[in-house]
Amino acid sequence: MIDYPALWQAVLDLPSHRTAHSVHGPDHWKRVERNALIIATDSGADVEIVRLFALFHDARRVNEWEDPEHGARGAALAGLYRGKLFELSDESFEILHYACTWHTGGRHHENPTIATCWDADRLDLDRCGITPDPDYMSTNLAKKIAEHGSIDPWLNLVPTNLTP
Repeated sequence: MIDYPALWQAVLDLPSHRTAHSVHGPDHWKRVERNALIIATDSGADVEIVRLFALFHDARRVNEWEDPEHGARGAALAGLYRGKLFELSDESFEILHYACTWHTGGRHHENPTIATCWDADRLDLDRCGITPDPDYMSTNLAKKIAEHGSIDPWLNLVPTNLTP
């Protein structure tokens, strides 16, 4: 079992350019986690991996603008904490690593966990003034949410027994 509060704190304690409310910071990570947990109820994604993706995918950005290697650095950070603050099988870690590394450049993915990760991130694009586009979503539920224009009707799907 992963101690998510300890893991989040370890990442938050790292030196960074971000503030608590930066566009790619912890508030965004929490929304991505929420979105992923909602989508996973329909996609069958691995909940452990999508929660880890939410934390790591933007954790090593060096700025809020152009940073094409940030996903790979986030994946590398996950590798540093694997075996210390969380455990994943090699196969699961490969999925997490791929999802983090390619989340900006990848369009669609057939793997339900990778698709859930990417869609969860894209559903939060409105924070940047970009309306999420259903054509960029890989999962059925994310397409429905993007078409609706708000995730609010699906918020009841977020599990209530999860630690932050």
